Amino acid sequence: MLRHAEIARETTETSIRLAIHLDGAGTTQAETGIGFFDHMLTHIGKHGRFDLNVSARGDLHVDAHHTVEDVGICLGKAFLQALGDKRGIARFGHAVAPMDEALAEAAVDISGRPYVRFVADMPKVSVGEFDSELAEEFFRAFAVNARITLHLILRHGGNVHHCIEAIFKAFARALDQASALDPHHADIPSTKGMLEQ
Repeated sequence: MLRHAEIARETTETSIRLAIHLDGAGTTQAETGIGFFDHMLTHIGKHGRFDLNVSARGDLHVDAHHTVEDVGICLGKAFLQALGDKRGIARFGHAVAPMDEALAEAAVDISGRPYVRFVADMPKVSVGEFDSELAEEFFRAFAVNARITLHLILRHGGNVHHCIEAIFKAFARALDQASALDPHHADIPSTKGMLEQ
C-alpha cells in the first residue's frame, strides 16, 4: 500500500504544491520563502520519517501568516489523504524532545476528531521572518485538516528558536508513531470499528 498524497492550493494570498509519502526516509525539500519555517518543515520530514516536498509562494510582503497557515492546511489534508482508511495504523503517538535548555512534549490521536491544545509560554518575537505565534497557527491548521487530536506542551525553555524546534521535533516523532502501521493489528484501531471521517 502506497501511503502518498499530493495537494495543490491556490488562493489570492498563496500558491502551494505539497507532496508527502508517509513511509519514506525523511527526505525533505521545502521552499516557502521563510527560512526558519523551511528548517522546521525539514524537522517534520526527518524526525517523522516522511518524504516531504513543499513549494509555497505567499504574500510575504504582508507577513508570513498566510503562508504558514496555508502550508499547515495543505500538509494536514495531504496527511489525511495519505492515511487512506486508517486500517492498521497505531493511532496514538507520544514523544518528548529536548533542544538544549528547551523541552517539548507532543501527544497525537488520529481520531478523526480535530482538537488542539497548545501550551507554550514563549515571548512574542520573530525568529528570522517567523513570528513565534505562527507555531500555534501552523499546528492548528494541520490538526483541523488532518482531523487529529493534538496536544503540544513546552515544558520549559528560554531560547525561542530552541523552544519552537523542540515542539516541531516532538510533534514529528509523535506523528510518526501514530501513523505507523502496527504489525500486530490490521484492523481499524477503534472499538467503534471506525475512526470518524
